[in-house]
Amino acid sequence: MKIPDFKTKKELFAFLIEEKETLIADKMAAVKHADGMAYKDGAIYGQATKAFTQTVKALGDDGTLTVTAIINTTNLMDSHKDVHLPGIWNKSIKENKSIMHLQEHQMQFDKIIAKGKDLKVSAKTFTWKDLGFNFGGSTEALTFESTVRDDRNKQMFDLYRKGEVDNHSVGMRYVKLILAVNDEEYGAEYDAWEKYYPEIANKAEADAVGYFWAVKEAKVIEGSAVPLGSNYATPTLDIKEPGQPTPKPEPSKDTQKKQTFINLLKS
Repeated sequence: MKIPDFKTKKELFAFLIEEKETLIADKMAAVKHADGMAYKDGAIYGQATKAFTQTVKALGDDGTLTVTAIINTTNLMDSHKDVHLPGIWNKSIKENKSIMHLQEHQMQFDKIIAKGKDLKVSAKTFTWKDLGFNFGGSTEALTFESTVRDDRNKQMFDLYRKGEVDNHSVGMRYVKLILAVNDEEYGAEYDAWEKYYPEIANKAEADAVGYFWAVKEAKVIEGSAVPLGSNYATPTLDIKEPGQPTPKPEPSKDTQKKQTFINLLKS
């Protein structure tokens, strides 16, 4: 269900409240992927850059790489106006033993990057600075440790090997979500805003639109390498040769672009 453009936030909030159940049903009926709208007017928004201390091209001579990828992060409002909350993945990680690491959300044999014994899925807590972002506080990250094989998906093996994959995206289904609105007129929705807003890292973006969806639980289906995703705080954290110590990525001097995606969120 597309949300119309409104002249005022009051009109927008009234629509959201009136159509809340329909909007929630619509979200829960769909599989959420990257929306492919990471660029707006030629500007990149909020992307961190990481410089690896090792020479990535020297790795993988045996045809495998071990890649630690951040698939999703909590406490950040993405371009779907969603804020994933800590604990969102706990139940799904325990129950779903068929999660896959894919290329661009394509559920095809030649687009699989890792699965089964080659994939370890976990939820780990990091500070934002651990991930190369200049936010305060911490985030719970959906983390994939994948054995990436040259003979399974050569294109992605080469891209990871060259250090050219710096964004990921989760393929998921919503289970529990609530609407949060920055308007005291709406009791429950304003209470949700007051409860979850303090933990949001990119508060300016949340302020710009005045509402968000607090996602308390979701089912993870897969995590994908993408050019740019709905949640931009999803870098490749480590690349290593099996059996070698994990190299530590060092944040570059310009770890976060000044441009934001406020315009994207308004569109």
